[in-house]
Amino acid sequence: MSSSAPSSSSAPPHADPRRWLALVALCLSMLVLSFDTTILNVALPTMADEIGATTGDMQWIVDSYTVVFAAAMLPAGLLGDRFGRRRMLIAGLAVFLAGSVLGSLVGSPGGVIAARTVMGLGGAFVMPLALSVIPGLFGPAERPRAVALASTAVAFGMPLGPIIGGALLKSFWWGSVFLVNIPLVGIAIVACVWLLPETRDPAAPRVRVTSTVCATAGLGALVYGIIEAPGRGWGDALVVASLAAGALLLAALVLRERRVARPMLDMSLLRQRGFLWNSVAATLVSFILTGMVFVLPSYLQTTLGHDALGTGLRLLPMMGGLMVAARLAPALVAKAGPRPVIAAGMLALAAGAFLGATTSAGDGYGRIAVWLTVAGVGLGLSVVPSMNGALGALPRERAGSGSGLLQTLRQTGAAVGVAILGSVLAAAYRGRLDTAGLSPDAAHAARESLVGAHAVAVRTGHGALTASADAAYVHGMDVALAVCGAAALAAGLLLAAFLPNPRPGRAETRAAGGSSGAAGAGPAPVAQGAAGAGTAGAQGAADVQGADSSPAGPLAEPRADARQ
Repeated sequence: MSSSAPSSSSAPPHADPRRWLALVALCLSMLVLSFDTTILNVALPTMADEIGATTGDMQWIVDSYTVVFAAAMLPAGLLGDRFGRRRMLIAGLAVFLAGSVLGSLVGSPGGVIAARTVMGLGGAFVMPLALSVIPGLFGPAERPRAVALASTAVAFGMPLGPIIGGALLKSFWWGSVFLVNIPLVGIAIVACVWLLPETRDPAAPRVRVTSTVCATAGLGALVYGIIEAPGRGWGDALVVASLAAGALLLAALVLRERRVARPMLDMSLLRQRGFLWNSVAATLVSFILTGMVFVLPSYLQTTLGHDALGTGLRLLPMMGGLMVAARLAPALVAKAGPRPVIAAGMLALAAGAFLGATTSAGDGYGRIAVWLTVAGVGLGLSVVPSMNGALGALPRERAGSGSGLLQTLRQTGAAVGVAILGSVLAAAYRGRLDTAGLSPDAAHAARESLVGAHAVAVRTGHGALTASADAAYVHGMDVALAVCGAAALAAGLLLAAFLPNPRPGRAETRAAGGSSGAAGAGPAPVAQGAAGAGTAGAQGAADVQGADSSPAGPLAEPRADARQ
């Protein structure tokens, strides 16, 4: 690669209009990853009927994706930093594409879980690296807008998932929720090949195999124990061993990372109050949102009788509330600071969850629309300010590692949310279900899922079972929503007491004066942190421009220009 200075006719990436096409491709890939977190939720009742998925299977179909995604994100970001972000991003998209193809071809719960695991591994490369290449494409003036577009794609993907999945299941079989990824990811791969420059940071911390194994195995064992506990019992030897092994492995991960000079998982950042409490808010939002979206579709489809598309559309009030509140949140934060806005958002989320917990089997959709709207407002007020607050609280030189830790915590919250709330639902459902008069096999099938109970009722002519199953499921859903409400209420009160509340004027003054670690620093640290979801190589434009790079693609900047 020539190191000569660029000719006068060559344009740096920051001046090439095609960089916006590259951003569109990156946003498309992040949108696909985000809605794939929830797109299967509306398909789960259909899959329970057609491939015999139990409640535990359905939890793993969702969690196999998020567990691997969370555990592999930090090493994936480091691999991109060291060996090329563009190269690893394309590889991650290819792995995600392969998992999507596999998911459309299998016909058993185990096959779907395997496909989702592959997709989670690919997604772990795509999300952090897609964000980390943004500083290389956009200058300081345009970078906040680019980061905002990317963040919007991620934020709106999860509520869009059930709607997209419902629309597909209206006309196609359940495997179509995998097939929809193929053209979208294919477009993203082509765009990355032709439009993205290659960047790397050879000085990034190395990937430690032991830490990676501890993260993956520890989180997997913890989630497995939580999912299996309702069926086996919390005192079962396998459940106790899984929970203990998960806790020990995660503790070993934290202790090991604290002893190394340049850790993959920089836990020392949690000593900063601004980062800690904003991360708590963002993690609990992921916990609550994924849990809500997991428990509600079966009620809408099986109990109320809506099809998959109708179920997805009936989740729109949550998205509407989120969009309105997300637009209002920046202005409210500018006037009052982040603490009252985030705390109010968590309290609104608690109010929505508690209202949802009063649902009874005879209620229609009206009550659901109300509490979904309230919950959506809470999500919109809390998620964007907490993300910006966490990233803005980071010193400039630690924006990459901090954003990597934040993304890992959020994905872990999502995985644990499905595991805990799904297990609460399953335990309450089985405790209320009346299986008197059924054979042991029929009773077992009815206890495994609401869909299974309806199928047994049709097969055996046991009409009372349908009513009992519906009432038991609503009870379980109410208990799960009450847990969501309690978590949101506790978080709101804690955030109101302990979350720092930097005023915009004071934060800008500190930023202008050179303070790199002030909580709620100005737009530059926020943009750098949001763009830096890799671990060490995503610390803003300085990292990208100063790193050793091997340009490739039409937007590639000559090496001499990259070192200026």
